[in-house]
Amino acid sequence: MNNEEVQQELPENYEQLKKEAGRSADWKARLAAVEELSRTPHKQVIDILKRLVENDPVYTVQEAAYRALVAFGEEVQEPSKNKPELFKGLSKILLRIKKSLPKDHSYEDFKEKLKKMRIDIYDAYEGEKGAEFDQWLESKWQSAK
Repeated sequence: MNNEEVQQELPENYEQLKKEAGRSADWKARLAAVEELSRTPHKQVIDILKRLVENDPVYTVQEAAYRALVAFGEEVQEPSKNKPELFKGLSKILLRIKKSLPKDHSYEDFKEKLKKMRIDIYDAYEGEKGAEFDQWLESKWQSAK
């Protein structure tokens, strides 16, 4: 993108959108911020979108940022849908949470404790797994030993 094509005015709510784009515990807020930021081809917006393409744990957010950058004429590598683990040491983290609960706890107890202790993990996998999130998390809970 050349400088003539770059819009000089940031959106009025840029600071709020920047904050939303960085919310690690709310992938839906990050996605909404990407959608709104994608209307403004400004260098600062492009920097935020590039960071999200490269580092966001949720593919849906990465993909939306990627599409916006391509629409702006930026050369950027398409994000990969096949990621191993979004969080290093996930199995150990889940096991610690499981062991912190009473022996006879339910899956719902585990799910709530994960949400309270590690909303970042909960949110990222909820966004990444979509409708299969509960099934995936329950299998992780059952296999944690």
